[in-house]
Amino acid sequence: MDLDLAAIRAFVAVVDDEQFGHAATALGISQQAVSKRIAKLETQVGAALLARGSGRTAPTDAGARLLPHARTMLAACAEAVAAVHARPRPLRVAVFAERIAPIELMRNYFALHPTADVELVLPNGALYRTEPATDSAAADFVCSTRDFLVDGRVDAAFARAHGGPRPLPGHISACPAYREPLHLLVGREHPLAHRSSATLDEIVPYTAWVPGAVVASEWADFYRELTAFSGIVVETGSHPDGFEKMVDRVATSASMVTFVGDGGRTPWHPHSRQLTITDPTPAYPWSLLWSTRNDHPALPPLIEYFAAGYTPDSPATYWVPDSDRVLFTRGVPSPMGVSA
Repeated sequence: MDLDLAAIRAFVAVVDDEQFGHAATALGISQQAVSKRIAKLETQVGAALLARGSGRTAPTDAGARLLPHARTMLAACAEAVAAVHARPRPLRVAVFAERIAPIELMRNYFALHPTADVELVLPNGALYRTEPATDSAAADFVCSTRDFLVDGRVDAAFARAHGGPRPLPGHISACPAYREPLHLLVGREHPLAHRSSATLDEIVPYTAWVPGAVVASEWADFYRELTAFSGIVVETGSHPDGFEKMVDRVATSASMVTFVGDGGRTPWHPHSRQLTITDPTPAYPWSLLWSTRNDHPALPPLIEYFAAGYTPDSPATYWVPDSDRVLFTRGVPSPMGVSA
């Protein structure tokens, strides 16, 4: 089957912009043309790919499964054109989602390197579904940035270097990028809401809701290891429809808590409260990962920037999983995997 590349591009644009009208503007065509291209693609694959609702358009289950492959097709096309013109394609860096710390890290990199030919790739174009997902269904559409790196779809990725269902191959190397302190998010009726901080021991009586940990992944292992260290029970449950809905559920609960990263952008809610966590502060160990087999000319400056920018310090006030501690206290690039 020969898929229409223009239809693939329209599909990705609608997913990224969440509206047909915005996608049409970005592509420079009419909204009717976008709809026709999507209809043609759905006919070719034999499945509905997009679902409209509540002012936004999101992928269906089939669309979510197609999305990473669609992005790969567009990237391969751009790479083919670049090869014809004998110029290197942009360096592709995978970032798990918007509103998280690595996005801000890359904003700083772009500010200092305005001419850097780098593009960010979000493997999960739709991190949340319009309907609650079962554990097995979630695994079908949430893709780790590490998977994109190992599969050769990107040149570098921000992720935790350890944990996860698949060990990294021997050619993957890593350097620490950011040890991100986690904060506690509660609602205004929660017993801890009047506090500015709480210790890990004080959080133990309250179940922490972390829906993203439903997927077998390095971040799910992080919370499993945090439970083993602190005794805090982590409940996964199903994904709500967007980060805002997750915050809303916690903000209107008198007993639920969740964790949010210091370097991300948490949606504002009038009834939510953030507390500093102490004794110790759990921190998510974001690393920059890359393949030592990759000779892209834009990769060494990126590695040098993060390797030189991270300053190891005393781990006494922070907690990271034991497997990450050596990398983050030593602060130098290190091979991460086993021989492929």
